[in-house]
Amino acid sequence: MTATTTGKRDAAEAAAPGRAERGTWALAWSLGLSRGGLELKQFFRMREQVVFTFAFPIVFLFLFASIFGDEMEGTGTTAAQHYVASMIAAGIMSTSFQSLGISIAVERDEKQLRRLRGTPMPPAAYFLGKVWLVLVTCLLETAVLLAFGTTLYDVELPGDLTGWLTFGWIFLLGLTGCSLLGIAISSVPRSAKSATSVVVLPFLVLQFVSGVYILVDALPDWMLTVGSVFPLKWMVQGLRGVFLPDAAAVLEPAGSWEFGRIALVLGAWCVGGLLLCLLTFRWKNRDDA
Repeated sequence: MTATTTGKRDAAEAAAPGRAERGTWALAWSLGLSRGGLELKQFFRMREQVVFTFAFPIVFLFLFASIFGDEMEGTGTTAAQHYVASMIAAGIMSTSFQSLGISIAVERDEKQLRRLRGTPMPPAAYFLGKVWLVLVTCLLETAVLLAFGTTLYDVELPGDLTGWLTFGWIFLLGLTGCSLLGIAISSVPRSAKSATSVVVLPFLVLQFVSGVYILVDALPDWMLTVGSVFPLKWMVQGLRGVFLPDAAAVLEPAGSWEFGRIALVLGAWCVGGLLLCLLTFRWKNRDDA
């Protein structure tokens, strides 16, 4: 009887760490959902930010499509249709990389991160809240751009499941990689005042060398080489492959959409972005004791 009781007690003690770990993750998930709801409420209460987030890519799409809207010879497409895919990719990076890079830097400078770290809330809950904010805003912005593109510029949505699955993995890998890079770069600004400049400048440069504002057939080779190092170029190329006919692939440097290479590069940036986050993220300012 004693041996049986002891065995049950030992088994319960051995299982306790597993139950505790599951409980921690369940708590982090629950609090992350709550944090996400709070982040979304704060975002939609700032009307100027909401208008800027959703209107900015539409205005730029309209301007570039109006200026460079001619038919692309030999592809059966117009430049305006190419810009729809480009602006969707730029929107994904804007709502993830730029948004997180600036907002986290501001929260760190205002000591919000330091106070949150001093609470019982699991650190993962904070990042889950940011994930929900980025995911919802990015989906909404993408939907708005697609509606705008299909209505005004005759962009065709994928007609089969394969096309939508391709869009899905490009969207998720691009969003994940850019979000991780946004968290990593948030540690670079020394204060909230410098956060916008530090984050926006590299994002702006990447848009030019990645074929967002200037189509790839007009970019010099050295710009294409620089752009190929970073994820935005591959997101733009992949989304062109989703929303444009195969004939348009002749404008790409390789003459094809290179979906396999796109998956490899975006996946590598997800891994690299995670490593950068683990190495660089700070809850406190450099000047904090």
